[in-house]
Amino acid sequence: MYFKSLLTFLMLFTIVNINSQNVGALKGVVTSDNGEAIMGANVHIKKLSKGTTSDENGKFMLSKIAYATYIVEVSYLGYNTVSKKVEISNMVTTQNFVLKESSFMLEGVVITSQKREQKNKDVPIAITSYGTDFIENQGTFEYDALSEYVPGFQVQIQSVNNPGIVIRGITSDSGDSRVEPRVSIFQDGVSISKSRGSVVELYDIERVEVLKGPQGTLFGRGAQIGAMHIIQNKAKNETSGSLKLGYGNFNQFLATGHFNAPLVEDKLFFRAAAIYNKRDGFIENISGGDLNGKETLAFRTSFKYLLNNDTTLDFIANWQQDTPPGTSFKSGTFAPVGGDTNPNTFADLERGEELGLDRTVWGATAILKHSFNDIWDLTSTTAYREFDSNEAFDADGTVAPALFFSEISKGKQFSQEFRFNFDTDDKFRGFFGANFFYEDGSQNVPWEYDERSVAMLLLNSDFLVSNGVAILAPSLPNDPNVFGALAGAPLNSFNKETYTNFGENYSGDLFVDASYDVSEKLSVTMGLRATLEEINAGFQVIDSENPSVLGYLSGNFPNVLFASTNQEKIEANESFLSAVGRFAVNYDLNDNITLFGTTSRGRRPNVIRVTATETTVLSDEIVWSYEVGGKSLFFNNSLQFDANAYVYDYSNFQTTITKFENGVLTSVPEDSGNASSFGFELAMQYAFSKTSSFFANYGYIDTSFDDKDSNGNDQILAGNTFRLTPKNSFSAGFNFNVDVNENLGYFFRPTYTYKSKVFFEETNLPNISQDAYGILNFKTGLVINKDYELTFFMNNALDKEYIIDAGNTGGAFGIPTFIAGAPRFFGVQLKASF
Repeated sequence: MYFKSLLTFLMLFTIVNINSQNVGALKGVVTSDNGEAIMGANVHIKKLSKGTTSDENGKFMLSKIAYATYIVEVSYLGYNTVSKKVEISNMVTTQNFVLKESSFMLEGVVITSQKREQKNKDVPIAITSYGTDFIENQGTFEYDALSEYVPGFQVQIQSVNNPGIVIRGITSDSGDSRVEPRVSIFQDGVSISKSRGSVVELYDIERVEVLKGPQGTLFGRGAQIGAMHIIQNKAKNETSGSLKLGYGNFNQFLATGHFNAPLVEDKLFFRAAAIYNKRDGFIENISGGDLNGKETLAFRTSFKYLLNNDTTLDFIANWQQDTPPGTSFKSGTFAPVGGDTNPNTFADLERGEELGLDRTVWGATAILKHSFNDIWDLTSTTAYREFDSNEAFDADGTVAPALFFSEISKGKQFSQEFRFNFDTDDKFRGFFGANFFYEDGSQNVPWEYDERSVAMLLLNSDFLVSNGVAILAPSLPNDPNVFGALAGAPLNSFNKETYTNFGENYSGDLFVDASYDVSEKLSVTMGLRATLEEINAGFQVIDSENPSVLGYLSGNFPNVLFASTNQEKIEANESFLSAVGRFAVNYDLNDNITLFGTTSRGRRPNVIRVTATETTVLSDEIVWSYEVGGKSLFFNNSLQFDANAYVYDYSNFQTTITKFENGVLTSVPEDSGNASSFGFELAMQYAFSKTSSFFANYGYIDTSFDDKDSNGNDQILAGNTFRLTPKNSFSAGFNFNVDVNENLGYFFRPTYTYKSKVFFEETNLPNISQDAYGILNFKTGLVINKDYELTFFMNNALDKEYIIDAGNTGGAFGIPTFIAGAPRFFGVQLKASF
């Protein structure tokens, strides 16, 4: 027994001793190129998420490192970052680093759009990338604010439940659960593209990349014309935190921050971030409450677990709830009592405080990365996501109880992707893999109405409201010559009818994308994605409980607007096989300038259009893209200049039009035929000191429907410009920072954005548009001891009046509504970091 115990002890001692011999430490000194010690330099082993900072003598020490070869990165503000391969094979390995002073490196230079870290200059895609500092400096928490600084990118947000996202003239905004978006929105590699669940608050963000042009091989079947990728900050091997509080006009209150800490030394790390952003509405509703406000509460937690030296697991969970007041769809025909039809003044919308949105979005993502060797690695991304929203809005824009709608949208999705990445570190690099995606959603639209008011709308909308008071007809006019046996029939004071569309989709992808260096200057990239999808569509109408006599007039009895399905759900399904791809070349003209050219094919999936009377399948929408451009980095990464031009050719272009014809209200996708687009973009950033910079960009878009469709027939929309598309747009801004003394700094950050005329519908009606306008924003403040920041901000400083949308559902009845843009916002913010 004693012998067995001694043998066991010796074996355990040997194992521990062997393991201890396989763990070492890295030490060294960080100095400048003139030999001065650098204090506070970051020394980081990315593979291990392990790091430290140099002390006052420039010395550093990293311990408990398993024997292997690592890339060690050393960085310090104002100096070039240095990366070295270091082999840890002794108890203590010594490696010193010398940093050369440089100009301040611009944010957005390094991107991951091709699923690997690269300089933007080396990627054959038109990309705009903004990092933490830019987003923080601009106070940008929402897409529409960020889009102002991205050429060729426009975002219109009626509410967070109803965004219009536009890349180079192509809009993706349909809430129909059966329709796929044209623009993909991704969050940490996971699609969040469905319109009603796509808007998420931009807080604690590492980087946002906007890719223009078809991106099917990189971002899947929904990226017909572009993609936006939101990369959130993950848990790190450090203890850090921040808190920002703010207050502004319209009772705006902001609280946001994060906390990061190791839970198990060098093994498990945790990060939590949150935001609460609330502002009263800026349009008074005299029927009660206010309109066009904001209220968002969001949380995020993330964990990083180092399973071993070659494997990491990131887990990210997001939750967001939005409960803003209603949207001011204000009538441009009927003024409220004592008011006018100006969209920027007070409104009188029925139901008062019942208007508004209650939306919850949540999801969880697990990202597993494993390195097989220096060439091969695997990324597995698993995600589940849900959204549930209920928005109530007054579509006629008046006090009349005619068009009060709700939209109750629900969606859930699951996705799994396996991607094998390779980089020979010589000439050949890329990735291939497979993806499975499932989504199930619905869009339920109840319509509540007073038949006496709807009768005025259908019979003579000019008398819907008089002097700000709704006109109610107690019965149909007693005119047998017009109404026959219905003449004089009484009308109900309340009724309700509902339609619901359903969409359930399965898709499986196989994809490959690779780059090959033909020579030191020329590289070629090719990508292909094949998709098999099963699309299931459904439609159902719940008839009015009280059959409406108006239904005899519209032909939809027992309903008024929605043709009956006899309470049954009509379903259809079909499978589709498709492929998209790209071919690109990059040519390094010299060390500073790269030229690129791409040809790519984008696709929007087929739509199964189910109505009460027919089921049709729309062809998949195809776009061929041809683009050339140049990218440059000068003066040690302090000056970046990009220029590109493109031509798009669309076939089977789909558009969703809300209209009221032959007594039926429809809002379904239709095939409008062929369209084409031409444009170019210019962008530059310049860091004129280590802490100060300037940016400017310009976009030109000429996009319209062709004269003929693919069959040679005249097109109804021939020559019309795409909606939400300014022909000219530009933005510019400074980030100016100066040190007053060792403990106090001052900053001033003005920006100006401009858009030319925009049509809000593809019919291009002149009264459903917004003329050219510009917006001036600025932030100024003090930085105290580098850890505290006091900011005063003002957005729309000149208080420019403008609208963000027009037409809408009311336009289908000849009484278009208009949504005001934000007025002057101002306030103060205080931030503390540690």
